[in-house]
Amino acid sequence: MNRKTTSLAGLGGLVYSTDKGRCCPECGHPTNACVCQQSMVPAGDGIARVRRETKGRGGKTVTSISGVPLAEAELKELASALKRRCGTGGSLKDGVIEIQGDHVQLLIDELVGRGFKAKKSGG
Repeated sequence: MNRKTTSLAGLGGLVYSTDKGRCCPECGHPTNACVCQQSMVPAGDGIARVRRETKGRGGKTVTSISGVPLAEAELKELASALKRRCGTGGSLKDGVIEIQGDHVQLLIDELVGRGFKAKKSGG
């Protein structure tokens, strides 16, 4: 069998294989089964910032939470629990939890109760 692999200089690992497709350069697994990205905790100061946003949302209010020091899997679980607590919908995009509606104080209290450092950000 003739298998083609491609790697980029500077990344130090396999980035594409005809058998697996795109690969993570760190762990070598396919990107959809990457184990290192799921376990990585984003760098930051460890303070969850909660703010109310309306810009670019057609006048709808969204409460966003950024800077939560959790890996991707735990962040998904936290987002789900916070949505249930508020009784609304929401999403997780690029490490930022978005909850529909204005729930700033409720979310700050919930995050502090779960042991996170949280503070209100913005106006």
